[in-house]
Amino acid sequence: MADIFEKCFEFTAVEEIKEKGVYPYFHALESRQDVEVIMEGKRRIMLGSNNYLGLTTHPDVIEAGVKALERYGSGCSGSRFLNGTLDLHLQLEKELAEFLHKEAVVTFSTGFQSNLGIISAIVGRHDYVICDRENHASIYDGCKLSFGKMLRYKHADMEDLEKQLKSVPESAGILIVTDGVFSMGGDIAKLPEIVALAKKYGARVMVDDAHGLGVIGEGGRGTASYFGLEDEVDIYMGTFSKSLASLGGYMAASERVVNFVRHTSRPFIFSASITPASCATALAALKVLRENPDLPDRLQAISARARKGLLDKGIKIRMSDTPIIPIYTYDADSTLIRAKQLYEAGVYVNTVLPPATAPTECLLRTSYMATHTEALVDEAVEIIAEVLSHPIGL
Repeated sequence: MADIFEKCFEFTAVEEIKEKGVYPYFHALESRQDVEVIMEGKRRIMLGSNNYLGLTTHPDVIEAGVKALERYGSGCSGSRFLNGTLDLHLQLEKELAEFLHKEAVVTFSTGFQSNLGIISAIVGRHDYVICDRENHASIYDGCKLSFGKMLRYKHADMEDLEKQLKSVPESAGILIVTDGVFSMGGDIAKLPEIVALAKKYGARVMVDDAHGLGVIGEGGRGTASYFGLEDEVDIYMGTFSKSLASLGGYMAASERVVNFVRHTSRPFIFSASITPASCATALAALKVLRENPDLPDRLQAISARARKGLLDKGIKIRMSDTPIIPIYTYDADSTLIRAKQLYEAGVYVNTVLPPATAPTECLLRTSYMATHTEALVDEAVEIIAEVLSHPIGL
């Protein structure tokens, strides 16, 4: 009889990378998540956070979390379905629906869980879900959890999307799911073309706007707003752990669709609700965004400065119009070495390795915040240019 733990004992990749001294994960923060952090005893410029609007340190957001903790306690200790619904949850759903110009919103405990809960509820046994190949892992897992059939199309390839749509039986329901802003590459989905194809083939459209909310669109309303297609996208999914500086996720759609998911989604029904503090901080961050609709513009400006700075230094980047700016490092070993060199030089970036990317297209993912100063971005660009100017290993 085989030992089910055999795979665990044979998993040696971590030890091998640690022996090389380039293990990039689980660096411990000793300060707030901010534009500069103390990580393992040293100042680092943070270019690896999804805190796009910089609201994790906003005094109103912090105060809201403290007050909620004092009023409601540390947790809800139950599902939204039963004892775990607070008036705060209902307020957050109402205000988010108004902000996103949708009839209703339902919140989930995490962004990952949101995709699990939405897709598994909507896509039934005889339905099809069609995904961009570079969609987030939570979308893939949501598809696995559903009873439907998943098809994939080449990244941003509308001809391949149409090919997949043509292959679906006319009797089947279809949900096209795409990231709005792709989390690794930073590029924006071809939403106008996707919507047009959905209409042609009778499909519905769902956009994962985890990296779009607060980043693009009117006042930060996301990808559909960016293209003027708010009425054409059936479902928005998003998370509170990025622009809204908290933890949790949501689905925005018509009242009937949201009500269906509320009452049929197992990941929603059988999970504890968002903690009071997380709910209150997301609400406060949304309020800050609504009262400061120029925040996404500031984010775009600081990202453009970083992009121009990197290009001026001759650094090869993957082009985008978002605060996600990946730097090509090509193979895994080079990526790990460069990430360590930058870390030691005082800049934290994220490594993007297979399976998140092709083996020959590995990246260093840099991302920016509206609260980064011009001086701090310039300092980071100088450090990156200096590190990358030296041969690998030196």
